[in-house]
Amino acid sequence: MNDKTVLLLLAFLSMKYNVYSQSKNLAYSDKQKGHISISWGWNRAAYTKSNISFKGSDYDFKLYHIVAHDRPTLPISFHNYLKPDHLTIPQTNLRISYFIKDNLAISFGDDHMKYVMDQNQTARIKGQITRSGMYQGNYDNDIQLTEQFLTFEHTDGLNYLNIELEKYFNWYHSKSDQLIVAGMIGGGAGALLPKSNVKLLDYERNDRFHLSGFGLSAKMGMQATFFKHLILKFENKYGYINMPNIILHKKGIEGRAKQGFFFAELYGTIGASFRIAGKNPNRKKK
Repeated sequence: MNDKTVLLLLAFLSMKYNVYSQSKNLAYSDKQKGHISISWGWNRAAYTKSNISFKGSDYDFKLYHIVAHDRPTLPISFHNYLKPDHLTIPQTNLRISYFIKDNLAISFGDDHMKYVMDQNQTARIKGQITRSGMYQGNYDNDIQLTEQFLTFEHTDGLNYLNIELEKYFNWYHSKSDQLIVAGMIGGGAGALLPKSNVKLLDYERNDRFHLSGFGLSAKMGMQATFFKHLILKFENKYGYINMPNIILHKKGIEGRAKQGFFFAELYGTIGASFRIAGKNPNRKKK
């Protein structure tokens, strides 16, 4: 081992020791066991193409490679995003994290994304429709997805209710505790409780909440804590959603759809952090 290598190794060990020593001597941490954080914010989402199967008493067919997008509320304004009776209308995120160990939290969230099938796209259809009307027949061809044939969306919303583990890594801590910046990685699973808005053929439009499937996700992000209690978080999440039980019609009418797709989500939230359990190990004894 040459002298240059030894010096680099010593510099690395010294830096690692200094970071460790600083973290052990921090006057305050909002990520100690017993802390909880609650935050609220907004998201944008993107989805892969998916195949959607439809089955009812008088139809049984499948659409291939369906394109869909999210639906942000525009324009961005106080009225649309912050007025109390409009808070749940945009694409929103609620996150509650409780620290079960220092820098390790269990987190519950509602990712209120919106999923809207692109109207009038041309897609491959295979199967049959026996319901009388202009679309009755056997299919193995392309079809244009007009409003007369199908409108399909989860817009109130996709509602991914999930439980995740979050691991935090301290990046910066001011001497006065007024700014703490940390990185985070996490992952988990959850259930899908969408409010699906669907109108298929000449059936009456359906619009109701239902338990439709499950999701898996992983994420990474950062959190800034100001004045010990005000938090600002940005997260990037990737996952898979599988919904084998999408309700298509009003109660009493047979009809289900199923689909699976991958998603990417970017969101920011603002909230508060505080201690609800245990003693503060950094509090000085009188």
